[in-house]
Amino acid sequence: MTNAALTVTALHRYPVKGLSPEPLTTAALAAGGYFPGDRLFAVENGPSGFDPAAPVHQPKIKYLMLMRNEALARLVTRYDDATGVLTIREGDREAARGDLGTKDGRLAIEAFFRRTLPKELRGPPKVLAARDGYRFTDSPRGYVSLINLASVAAVEDMVGAPVDPLRFRGNLHVTGLPAFAELDLVGATLTTEAGLTLKVTKRIVRCAATNVDPVTGERDLAIPEALQKNLGHADCGIYAEVVAGGEVGAGDVLRVR
Repeated sequence: MTNAALTVTALHRYPVKGLSPEPLTTAALAAGGYFPGDRLFAVENGPSGFDPAAPVHQPKIKYLMLMRNEALARLVTRYDDATGVLTIREGDREAARGDLGTKDGRLAIEAFFRRTLPKELRGPPKVLAARDGYRFTDSPRGYVSLINLASVAAVEDMVGAPVDPLRFRGNLHVTGLPAFAELDLVGATLTTEAGLTLKVTKRIVRCAATNVDPVTGERDLAIPEALQKNLGHADCGIYAEVVAGGEVGAGDVLRVR
């Protein structure tokens, strides 16, 4: 697929694992780094054994996450990089606010989850922060995730219903490839005219989190099952490593090398 081109149509980050996306106009990617501002925090669902001083990748089931806690999708959250404040809204009201860089701020957010998800907690919820060089991604090497919108359209045909691309919780939405052609890019490099270079490292195996409507929180589709039935696997989207840094924004073209 050399010389194929992908056009970036949207960018999103997820500052807190399992909580809502934040759209971006541009993002500055650093070589060897993660997508900026992405999966910086997670909410531990009871003791997980995670050591902030020596972080080791943990299974996502140890945290609050959409695969099992679909009520999270009904929350609208925003994280302010400058102040470290996370705001959680339920409908039209602000339900919680806390500076994640302070003990009191984290306690405020943890208290919210104790009140909101009492039956889904295996123990006290605890806000965890990622140190430099670590993120709470699903994959140990999940640096940047790309979602092919043609694949999402194909999934719509499989399930017979509209599918919001945000169900796949990717960093970059792209067009320009046939459905599921992104899966054949593992090992390829993607470059922009400005010099940003990504190396595709892995296909993304979808889980039951994609079954949850990202607005209503309803578990209303069976996407992994549809993928498995139609394709013989549950893959949709790819992970890439940043080889050479640079800025990326909506409208930028990534050429396959």
